[in-house]
Amino acid sequence: MIQTGKGAQRQIEDWHLTRHACYLLVENADPDKPIVALGQAYFAYQTRRQELSDEDALAGLPEDQRRLLIRNQLSLHNVQLAETAQSAGVVTARDFGIFQDFGYSGLYGGLRARDIHARKHLKKSQKILDHMNSGELAANLFRSTQAEERIRNKGIQTKDGANQEHLLTGQEIRDLIARGGGTMPEDQPTPEKSIQQLQREEQKRLEREQQPSLFDDLNDREE
Repeated sequence: MIQTGKGAQRQIEDWHLTRHACYLLVENADPDKPIVALGQAYFAYQTRRQELSDEDALAGLPEDQRRLLIRNQLSLHNVQLAETAQSAGVVTARDFGIFQDFGYSGLYGGLRARDIHARKHLKKSQKILDHMNSGELAANLFRSTQAEERIRNKGIQTKDGANQEHLLTGQEIRDLIARGGGTMPEDQPTPEKSIQQLQREEQKRLEREQQPSLFDDLNDREE
């Protein structure tokens, strides 16, 4: 109930939003409104703080745990990327497969998902993201986060537009790796163990130490 004029009261609906819903509302609202500007500043600050925290945490982790952590982050960001792409008209599973191939093609110098799959000599049921080292995963995480942000910020509303933006994002990240003298994603070595194997080993270790798991189960998540 809220107070109205002359002491009367009126019932209104209250809405409780998830953090992600708040983020989407604030990022797509009018920044000229003080409350929106405040919200955008808050999320920008929190995002950067989390990035710095993640960088510090990753620096002290062994390779296997870095792979688990980045793979988990990539899975979450791919969900956000899929939601943003859907708003641009990438609706069906075939649409999204094509959309993903544009991103891979840009980052991997023309290679699509099936080409990367073949280079890694994987079985049909195995996912390429589960057989990447931390460096390759990090490049794909950057591709996913940047593509989602660019499509959303530019207000792209067509499948072709989303595909081209994903391709351009991948190409620019590839150029950045090249300028820095880094190893191209397709030249990164394929780890001997899959993410699923690492998860099982990590779970056994945590059970021995009686600690809660820091990593979600990724088996059912999409690439």
